[in-house]
Amino acid sequence: MPLEDLPDWLPAWCLDHLGGEPAAVLFQLQQVSLVFGLRLPGGTDVVVKARADDGRAASCVAAQARLAERGFPCARPLTPVVGVGSLAVHAEEFRPGGEVLHGDSPDVAVRCAEVFARLMAELADVTVAPPLPNPPWVRWDHTDAGVWPAIDGLDNRDQSAVPAYVVDTAARARGRLLAAGLPCVLGHADFEAQNLRWHGREVWAVHDWDSLAWQPEAALAGAASGAFASDGPPILAPIESSEAFLVAYQDIRGRSFPPVEQEIAWAASVWMAAYNVWEGLGGTLSGDALRAQAAERLRRA
Repeated sequence: MPLEDLPDWLPAWCLDHLGGEPAAVLFQLQQVSLVFGLRLPGGTDVVVKARADDGRAASCVAAQARLAERGFPCARPLTPVVGVGSLAVHAEEFRPGGEVLHGDSPDVAVRCAEVFARLMAELADVTVAPPLPNPPWVRWDHTDAGVWPAIDGLDNRDQSAVPAYVVDTAARARGRLLAAGLPCVLGHADFEAQNLRWHGREVWAVHDWDSLAWQPEAALAGAASGAFASDGPPILAPIESSEAFLVAYQDIRGRSFPPVEQEIAWAASVWMAAYNVWEGLGGTLSGDALRAQAAERLRRA
């Protein structure tokens, strides 16, 4: 992207908060957030993130900063969250490098669970305002009408195109999740292969701290156990790999989930998978894994 194509507000924001206007654009991405990789005068590389200001960003960035201060492998925020019109904006260090860990085997699941357990242990000592509303793919606690959270751009689609098994699976999983009454904790709700980078067997970086959530620990672990292998469009891991993830997570955290938490973990894994199929209708996402696994995951839930 040429410098002249940057948003009008961004050069002045960098000057005010980072000490200089961008000298070059390294990359630009747009998913939930707008992400700009920028080189400042003097050669310092930074990342600036901007997303719609829904009240979540300040807590997410504050938690990320605490973990970075403790040496957890994540980018260190360079600014707090700053409002720019309707946007919440912050800058963080550029942490390039590392490889994506591919695969959905139980061995890969255990390696990912080790990182997730470390992450959750670190976040247990962080106190921030709950980052609500939760990301929509773990927002089973919404108060909107129907099974799914209300989302502009998705609600106006032809809902009759959603397979009945997807809606039924989501409704049953959501009912189990809402009935549990477990306390909520802070956790990473988009723990996918595409958001982790590795140097050999050592994790180098965990990305996407915008996706912190406030849900029960077992539910967050369960969601991660189903989604950990996603390195592009969301996929659902095999049941034996989700089981290996959950066993390893509990071992590392030093406590076994009682039956209700075991059930909530499986319910969260299948809710998130159903949500991803619903959200991805008309795209490249296949619901084959959910169709094949839904009954067993719901039985465990």
